[in-house]
Amino acid sequence: MADLLSPREAALRLGISYPTMKQWLYRGKLKAIKTPGGHYRIPEAELDSLLHKARRPETPKRQMLRTVSGRNQLVGRIVEIKIEGLLAQIKLSIGGQIITSLITADAARELQLEVGETAAALIKSTEVMLLRV
Repeated sequence: MADLLSPREAALRLGISYPTMKQWLYRGKLKAIKTPGGHYRIPEAELDSLLHKARRPETPKRQMLRTVSGRNQLVGRIVEIKIEGLLAQIKLSIGGQIITSLITADAARELQLEVGETAAALIKSTEVMLLRV
């Protein structure tokens, strides 16, 4: 079964306020499951189509190590990580679609990627690079 998030966790993941998340639930903008106690639980997959609109937390410039000029960035949720030898295979769920990136195992470790986290695929010609968001 998919991981379920509380409305507060889902709001944090999308960078929106908790009251906004509750309104989205009441209006049916997001599909949710109601627990026997009447609490909402939102499947992670429901957030996938909204991640590209999520606000990123402000990072002071002195803490920013790298910025990227590429604009072909697709934001999604990491659903699978396989590290073997020198390579890592990272699968992202982006709007219900799966995109796979092959990067070095060192890069995957350096980015400290974990399943369930948000990441962006940066598309450049025939390459797909990942950056942690």
